[in-house]
Amino acid sequence: MGTIYDITETHEEPAPKPITDADVQGDERRWRRGYVPVAAGETTKADGTPDYGVFGPDTVVWEVFTHPAMVIFHHAAQKLAQDVYLPIQAAVRDYEPLNKKARAGVFTLFDAMERVTRGAGMHVPLWLGDTATAEHMASWLHKIHTPLKGDVIDSGRPELGGYDAVSTRETLWATYTEMHPMLCAYEAFAWNGWRAPKRLPAWKRDKFMDESANYAILHGADPDEVPHSMAELDALYAKYAEFFAHSETVQNQLDTGESILDVSARVGKKNWDKTQSKALKVIFVAILGMELPMLGALPRPYRLAHGLSPAKATWAAIVAKLFVPVAWFMQRPRFERKWIRTLWGPDGQRLIDSARKVRAEYLAAHPETLKSPQHA
Repeated sequence: MGTIYDITETHEEPAPKPITDADVQGDERRWRRGYVPVAAGETTKADGTPDYGVFGPDTVVWEVFTHPAMVIFHHAAQKLAQDVYLPIQAAVRDYEPLNKKARAGVFTLFDAMERVTRGAGMHVPLWLGDTATAEHMASWLHKIHTPLKGDVIDSGRPELGGYDAVSTRETLWATYTEMHPMLCAYEAFAWNGWRAPKRLPAWKRDKFMDESANYAILHGADPDEVPHSMAELDALYAKYAEFFAHSETVQNQLDTGESILDVSARVGKKNWDKTQSKALKVIFVAILGMELPMLGALPRPYRLAHGLSPAKATWAAIVAKLFVPVAWFMQRPRFERKWIRTLWGPDGQRLIDSARKVRAEYLAAHPETLKSPQHA
Protein backbone atom coordinates (compact mmCIF):
# COMPACT_ATOMS: atom_id res chain seq x y z
CA MET A 1 0.00 0.00 0.00
CA GLY A 2 1.23 3.49 -0.78
CA THR A 3 3.30 5.08 1.92
CA ILE A 4 1.22 8.24 2.04
CA TYR A 5 -1.23 6.53 4.39
CA ASP A 6 1.28 5.77 7.14
CA ILE A 7 -0.25 6.66 10.51
CA THR A 8 2.58 5.40 12.71
CA GLU A 9 2.18 6.69 16.26
CA THR A 10 3.99 9.95 16.89
CA HIS A 11 5.17 11.41 20.17
CA GLU A 12 4.61 15.12 20.25
CA GLU A 13 7.02 17.35 22.15
CA PRO A 14 5.83 20.50 23.90
CA ALA A 15 8.48 22.42 21.98
CA PRO A 16 10.89 21.50 19.18
CA LYS A 17 14.35 20.48 20.24
CA PRO A 18 17.58 21.19 18.33
CA ILE A 19 18.38 18.27 16.06
CA THR A 20 21.74 16.62 15.56
CA ASP A 21 23.34 14.66 12.74
CA ALA A 22 22.53 11.49 14.69
CA ASP A 23 18.85 12.51 14.79
CA VAL A 24 18.84 12.95 11.02
CA GLN A 25 20.48 9.56 10.49
CA GLY A 26 18.13 7.79 12.87
CA ASP A 27 18.24 4.10 13.67
CA GLU A 28 16.29 1.05 12.57
CA ARG A 29 13.30 2.01 14.74
CA ARG A 30 12.36 4.72 12.26
CA TRP A 31 11.67 2.09 9.60
CA ARG A 32 11.32 -1.30 11.28
CA ARG A 33 7.91 -2.50 12.44
CA GLY A 34 8.18 -5.42 14.86
CA TYR A 35 10.06 -7.79 12.56
CA VAL A 36 13.67 -7.90 11.44
CA PRO A 37 13.45 -8.08 7.62
CA VAL A 38 15.00 -11.13 6.00
CA ALA A 39 16.55 -10.51 2.61
CA ALA A 40 15.19 -12.30 -0.45
CA GLY A 41 17.15 -15.46 -1.12
CA GLU A 42 18.38 -15.93 2.46
CA THR A 43 15.67 -18.51 3.19
CA THR A 44 14.26 -21.39 1.17
CA LYS A 45 10.79 -22.58 0.24
CA ALA A 46 9.38 -25.96 1.20
CA ASP A 47 10.75 -27.40 -2.06
CA GLY A 48 14.28 -26.26 -1.21
CA THR A 49 14.45 -23.44 -3.77
CA PRO A 50 15.43 -19.91 -2.72
CA ASP A 51 12.61 -17.77 -1.35
CA TYR A 52 12.82 -14.52 -3.27
CA GLY A 53 9.57 -13.09 -1.95
CA VAL A 54 7.05 -11.20 -4.08
CA PHE A 55 9.44 -10.45 -6.95
CA GLY A 56 12.97 -11.82 -7.33
CA PRO A 57 16.20 -11.51 -9.35
CA ASP A 58 14.62 -12.46 -12.67
CA THR A 59 12.02 -9.69 -12.52
CA VAL A 60 11.95 -6.30 -14.18
CA VAL A 61 10.86 -4.83 -10.84
CA TRP A 62 14.23 -5.82 -9.37
CA GLU A 63 16.04 -4.53 -12.45
CA VAL A 64 14.37 -1.17 -11.89
CA PHE A 65 14.42 -0.86 -8.13
CA THR A 66 17.93 -2.18 -7.47
CA HIS A 67 19.39 0.43 -9.84
CA PRO A 68 21.32 3.19 -8.00
CA ALA A 69 19.00 5.81 -9.50
CA MET A 70 16.15 4.56 -7.34
CA VAL A 71 18.07 5.32 -4.14
CA ILE A 72 17.85 9.01 -5.02
CA PHE A 73 14.78 9.41 -7.21
CA HIS A 74 12.09 7.07 -5.89
CA HIS A 75 10.94 9.30 -3.03
CA ALA A 76 10.08 12.25 -5.28
CA ALA A 77 8.49 10.07 -7.96
CA GLN A 78 6.10 8.37 -5.57
CA LYS A 79 5.21 11.51 -3.62
CA LEU A 80 4.41 13.52 -6.72
CA ALA A 81 2.22 10.72 -8.07
CA GLN A 82 0.33 10.20 -4.84
CA ASP A 83 -0.16 13.94 -4.39
CA VAL A 84 -2.76 13.98 -7.17
CA TYR A 85 -4.81 10.92 -6.26
CA LEU A 86 -7.54 12.69 -4.31
CA PRO A 87 -8.57 9.87 -1.93
CA ILE A 88 -4.96 9.62 -0.77
CA GLN A 89 -4.83 13.34 -0.16
CA ALA A 90 -8.11 13.18 1.78
CA ALA A 91 -6.63 10.51 4.05
CA VAL A 92 -3.52 12.64 4.52
CA ARG A 93 -5.66 15.65 5.40
CA ASP A 94 -7.71 13.76 7.96
CA TYR A 95 -5.25 11.28 9.50
CA GLU A 96 -1.61 12.06 8.74
CA PRO A 97 0.32 12.44 12.05
CA LEU A 98 2.30 15.36 10.63
CA ASN A 99 -0.94 17.25 10.10
CA LYS A 100 -2.00 16.46 13.65
CA LYS A 101 1.30 17.91 14.87
CA ALA A 102 0.75 20.98 12.71
CA ARG A 103 -2.67 21.55 14.26
CA ALA A 104 -1.10 21.09 17.69
CA GLY A 105 1.53 23.71 16.84
CA VAL A 106 4.55 21.40 17.18
CA PHE A 107 5.31 20.42 13.59
CA THR A 108 8.90 20.92 12.35
CA LEU A 109 10.88 20.22 9.19
CA PHE A 110 12.56 17.37 11.03
CA ASP A 111 9.14 15.71 11.33
CA ALA A 112 8.69 16.13 7.57
CA MET A 113 12.14 14.68 6.91
CA GLU A 114 11.42 11.62 9.04
CA ARG A 115 8.13 11.13 7.18
CA VAL A 116 9.74 11.41 3.77
CA THR A 117 12.46 8.88 4.53
CA ARG A 118 10.35 6.48 6.59
CA GLY A 119 7.51 6.22 4.11
CA ALA A 120 9.49 4.77 1.23
CA GLY A 121 12.00 2.86 3.35
CA MET A 122 9.30 0.83 5.07
CA HIS A 123 8.36 -0.65 1.69
CA VAL A 124 11.76 -2.12 0.84
CA PRO A 125 10.97 -5.34 2.81
CA LEU A 126 7.95 -5.80 0.55
CA TRP A 127 10.06 -5.50 -2.60
CA LEU A 128 13.31 -7.14 -1.52
CA GLY A 129 12.45 -9.38 1.44
CA ASP A 130 11.55 -13.06 1.53
CA THR A 131 7.89 -14.12 1.56
CA ALA A 132 7.45 -14.02 5.34
CA THR A 133 8.98 -10.55 5.48
CA ALA A 134 6.76 -9.21 2.70
CA GLU A 135 3.62 -10.74 4.20
CA HIS A 136 4.42 -9.32 7.63
CA MET A 137 4.82 -5.79 6.33
CA ALA A 138 1.72 -6.05 4.13
CA SER A 139 -0.31 -7.22 7.13
CA TRP A 140 1.03 -4.41 9.29
CA LEU A 141 0.23 -1.78 6.67
CA HIS A 142 -3.29 -3.16 6.27
CA LYS A 143 -3.81 -3.01 10.04
CA ILE A 144 -2.74 0.61 10.46
CA HIS A 145 -4.69 1.74 7.40
CA THR A 146 -7.98 0.04 8.31
CA PRO A 147 -9.27 2.98 10.41
CA LEU A 148 -8.64 5.50 7.63
CA LYS A 149 -12.10 6.23 6.30
CA GLY A 150 -13.99 9.39 5.53
CA ASP A 151 -17.26 10.54 4.01
CA VAL A 152 -15.73 13.45 2.12
CA ILE A 153 -12.83 13.29 -0.32
CA ASP A 154 -13.00 16.92 -1.42
CA SER A 155 -15.32 19.54 0.05
CA GLY A 156 -15.17 21.37 -3.27
CA ARG A 157 -16.35 18.28 -5.16
CA PRO A 158 -18.79 16.43 -2.90
CA GLU A 159 -19.89 14.27 -5.81
CA LEU A 160 -16.66 12.27 -5.42
CA GLY A 161 -18.03 10.72 -2.25
CA GLY A 162 -15.84 9.26 0.49
CA TYR A 163 -12.73 7.11 0.82
CA ASP A 164 -11.68 3.92 2.59
CA ALA A 165 -7.94 3.24 2.70
CA VAL A 166 -8.32 -0.54 2.63
CA SER A 167 -10.98 -0.65 -0.08
CA THR A 168 -10.07 -2.35 -3.33
CA ARG A 169 -10.04 1.02 -5.13
CA GLU A 170 -7.69 2.73 -2.70
CA THR A 171 -5.33 -0.24 -2.37
CA LEU A 172 -5.22 -0.50 -6.16
CA TRP A 173 -4.09 3.10 -6.56
CA ALA A 174 -1.86 3.16 -3.51
CA THR A 175 0.04 0.39 -5.27
CA TYR A 176 0.17 1.82 -8.77
CA THR A 177 1.00 5.37 -7.67
CA GLU A 178 3.99 3.63 -6.11
CA MET A 179 5.04 1.24 -8.87
CA HIS A 180 4.32 3.23 -12.04
CA PRO A 181 6.31 6.30 -10.88
CA MET A 182 9.18 3.97 -10.01
CA LEU A 183 9.25 2.84 -13.63
CA CYS A 184 8.93 6.41 -14.93
CA ALA A 185 11.85 7.62 -12.79
CA TYR A 186 14.00 4.72 -13.97
CA GLU A 187 13.27 5.33 -17.62
CA ALA A 188 13.92 9.06 -17.30
CA PHE A 189 17.06 9.10 -15.15
CA ALA A 190 18.73 5.69 -14.79
CA TRP A 191 22.10 5.57 -16.55
CA ASN A 192 23.59 2.17 -17.32
CA GLY A 193 27.29 2.77 -17.51
CA TRP A 194 27.70 5.42 -20.19
CA ARG A 195 24.37 4.54 -21.78
CA ALA A 196 21.87 7.33 -21.31
CA PRO A 197 18.43 6.64 -19.80
CA LYS A 198 15.75 5.43 -22.17
CA ARG A 199 12.33 3.81 -22.14
CA LEU A 200 12.32 0.07 -21.65
CA PRO A 201 11.12 -2.15 -24.50
CA ALA A 202 7.38 -2.67 -24.58
CA TRP A 203 7.68 -6.28 -23.45
CA LYS A 204 9.64 -5.27 -20.37
CA ARG A 205 7.18 -2.53 -19.47
CA ASP A 206 4.33 -5.02 -19.74
CA LYS A 207 6.30 -7.55 -17.68
CA PHE A 208 6.83 -4.91 -14.98
CA MET A 209 3.08 -4.40 -14.77
CA ASP A 210 2.36 -8.11 -14.79
CA GLU A 211 4.85 -8.63 -11.94
CA SER A 212 3.23 -5.83 -9.96
CA ALA A 213 -0.18 -7.53 -10.08
CA ASN A 214 0.46 -10.00 -7.27
CA TYR A 215 1.94 -7.18 -5.20
CA ALA A 216 -1.28 -5.18 -5.61
CA ILE A 217 -3.37 -8.22 -4.73
CA LEU A 218 -1.26 -8.79 -1.60
CA HIS A 219 -2.36 -5.34 -0.45
CA GLY A 220 -6.03 -6.00 -1.14
CA ALA A 221 -6.66 -4.91 -4.72
CA ASP A 222 -9.34 -6.74 -6.72
CA PRO A 223 -7.60 -9.56 -8.67
CA ASP A 224 -10.06 -9.02 -11.53
CA GLU A 225 -9.09 -5.36 -11.85
CA VAL A 226 -5.32 -5.24 -11.46
CA PRO A 227 -3.53 -4.46 -14.74
CA HIS A 228 -1.14 -6.92 -16.36
CA SER A 229 0.13 -4.59 -19.10
CA MET A 230 0.69 -0.91 -19.75
CA ALA A 231 -2.42 -0.80 -21.92
CA GLU A 232 -4.51 -2.14 -19.06
CA LEU A 233 -2.98 0.42 -16.69
CA ASP A 234 -3.81 3.22 -19.13
CA ALA A 235 -7.39 1.96 -19.25
CA LEU A 236 -7.56 2.11 -15.45
CA TYR A 237 -6.28 5.68 -15.44
CA ALA A 238 -9.10 6.56 -17.83
CA LYS A 239 -11.67 4.73 -15.69
CA TYR A 240 -10.64 6.59 -12.52
CA ALA A 241 -9.72 9.90 -14.13
CA GLU A 242 -12.06 11.92 -11.87
CA PHE A 243 -9.91 10.99 -8.88
CA PHE A 244 -6.69 12.23 -10.51
CA ALA A 245 -7.15 15.96 -10.66
CA HIS A 246 -5.85 19.27 -9.46
CA SER A 247 -7.89 20.57 -6.55
CA GLU A 248 -7.65 23.81 -4.60
CA THR A 249 -9.90 22.44 -1.87
CA VAL A 250 -8.91 18.84 -1.13
CA GLN A 251 -6.43 19.98 1.53
CA ASN A 252 -9.01 22.18 3.27
CA GLN A 253 -9.77 20.84 6.74
CA LEU A 254 -13.39 19.83 7.02
CA ASP A 255 -13.90 21.56 10.37
CA THR A 256 -12.13 24.89 9.79
CA GLY A 257 -11.89 25.16 6.01
CA GLU A 258 -8.24 26.19 6.27
CA SER A 259 -5.71 24.37 4.12
CA ILE A 260 -3.61 22.00 6.19
CA LEU A 261 -0.68 22.96 3.95
CA ASP A 262 -0.99 26.55 5.10
CA VAL A 263 -1.15 25.45 8.73
CA SER A 264 1.96 23.29 8.32
CA ALA A 265 3.89 26.08 6.63
CA ARG A 266 2.97 28.56 9.34
CA VAL A 267 3.83 26.21 12.22
CA GLY A 268 7.02 24.99 10.56
CA LYS A 269 8.18 28.58 10.19
CA LYS A 270 7.35 29.32 13.83
CA ASN A 271 9.35 26.30 15.03
CA TRP A 272 12.34 26.89 12.78
CA ASP A 273 15.83 27.02 14.21
CA LYS A 274 19.17 26.69 12.47
CA THR A 275 19.50 22.98 13.27
CA GLN A 276 16.41 22.34 11.13
CA SER A 277 18.61 23.08 8.11
CA LYS A 278 19.99 19.54 8.52
CA ALA A 279 16.51 18.18 7.85
CA LEU A 280 15.91 20.67 5.04
CA LYS A 281 19.02 19.37 3.26
CA VAL A 282 17.59 15.84 3.23
CA ILE A 283 14.18 17.04 2.03
CA PHE A 284 15.88 19.02 -0.73
CA VAL A 285 17.84 16.00 -1.99
CA ALA A 286 14.87 13.63 -1.75
CA ILE A 287 12.03 15.88 -2.93
CA LEU A 288 12.36 19.63 -3.43
CA GLY A 289 15.50 19.74 -5.55
CA MET A 290 14.06 17.51 -8.24
CA GLU A 291 10.37 18.33 -8.17
CA LEU A 292 10.14 19.91 -11.62
CA PRO A 293 12.30 17.37 -13.50
CA MET A 294 10.49 14.51 -11.78
CA LEU A 295 7.15 15.98 -12.80
CA GLY A 296 8.54 16.02 -16.31
CA ALA A 297 9.36 12.33 -16.00
CA LEU A 298 5.80 11.45 -15.05
CA PRO A 299 3.03 11.15 -17.68
CA ARG A 300 1.52 14.42 -18.86
CA PRO A 301 -1.83 13.86 -17.06
CA TYR A 302 0.05 13.83 -13.76
CA ARG A 303 1.64 17.19 -14.59
CA LEU A 304 -1.71 18.72 -15.46
CA ALA A 305 -3.24 17.29 -12.29
CA HIS A 306 -0.55 19.15 -10.34
CA GLY A 307 -2.00 22.36 -11.72
CA LEU A 308 0.61 23.01 -14.40
CA SER A 309 -0.63 24.79 -17.49
CA PRO A 310 -0.15 22.93 -20.79
CA ALA A 311 2.87 25.11 -21.53
CA LYS A 312 4.43 24.48 -18.12
CA ALA A 313 3.70 20.76 -18.43
CA THR A 314 5.69 20.76 -21.67
CA TRP A 315 8.46 22.76 -20.03
CA ALA A 316 8.67 20.22 -17.20
CA ALA A 317 9.27 17.46 -19.75
CA ILE A 318 12.08 19.53 -21.26
CA VAL A 319 13.58 20.14 -17.81
CA ALA A 320 13.57 16.38 -17.21
CA LYS A 321 15.73 15.94 -20.31
CA LEU A 322 18.07 18.76 -19.23
CA PHE A 323 18.36 17.14 -15.80
CA VAL A 324 19.76 13.86 -17.15
CA PRO A 325 23.46 14.86 -16.74
CA VAL A 326 22.75 15.89 -13.14
CA ALA A 327 21.02 12.55 -12.62
CA TRP A 328 24.19 10.80 -13.82
CA PHE A 329 26.20 12.50 -11.08
CA MET A 330 23.60 11.76 -8.38
CA GLN A 331 23.67 8.02 -9.04
CA ARG A 332 27.47 7.71 -8.97
CA PRO A 333 28.60 5.31 -6.21
CA ARG A 334 30.15 8.04 -4.06
CA PHE A 335 26.95 10.11 -4.02
CA GLU A 336 24.62 7.14 -3.73
CA ARG A 337 26.52 5.58 -0.80
CA LYS A 338 26.43 8.90 1.00
CA TRP A 339 22.64 9.00 0.87
CA ILE A 340 21.39 5.40 0.85
CA ARG A 341 21.54 4.99 4.63
CA THR A 342 19.80 8.32 5.33
CA LEU A 343 17.04 7.86 2.76
CA TRP A 344 16.33 4.15 3.22
CA GLY A 345 17.51 3.21 6.72
CA PRO A 346 19.82 0.42 7.85
CA ASP A 347 17.41 -2.39 6.96
CA GLY A 348 16.69 -0.83 3.58
CA GLN A 349 20.37 -0.45 2.79
CA ARG A 350 21.04 -4.05 3.77
CA LEU A 351 18.17 -5.37 1.65
CA ILE A 352 19.14 -3.28 -1.37
CA ASP A 353 22.78 -4.36 -1.20
CA SER A 354 21.75 -8.00 -0.79
CA ALA A 355 19.31 -7.88 -3.71
CA ARG A 356 21.94 -6.35 -5.99
CA LYS A 357 24.32 -9.17 -5.15
CA VAL A 358 21.66 -11.86 -5.55
CA ARG A 359 20.55 -10.41 -8.88
CA ALA A 360 24.11 -10.19 -10.26
CA GLU A 361 24.78 -13.82 -9.31
CA TYR A 362 21.46 -14.96 -10.76
CA LEU A 363 21.99 -13.19 -14.08
CA ALA A 364 25.50 -14.58 -14.37
CA ALA A 365 24.04 -18.06 -14.08
CA HIS A 366 20.93 -17.32 -16.19
CA PRO A 367 21.90 -14.81 -18.91
CA GLU A 368 18.78 -15.69 -20.89
CA THR A 369 16.79 -13.69 -18.34
CA LEU A 370 17.91 -10.48 -20.05
CA LYS A 371 16.53 -11.53 -23.42
CA SER A 372 13.11 -10.74 -24.78
CA PRO A 373 10.60 -13.62 -24.94
CA GLN A 374 11.08 -13.75 -28.71
CA HIS A 375 14.84 -14.23 -28.38
CA ALA A 376 15.13 -16.24 -25.16
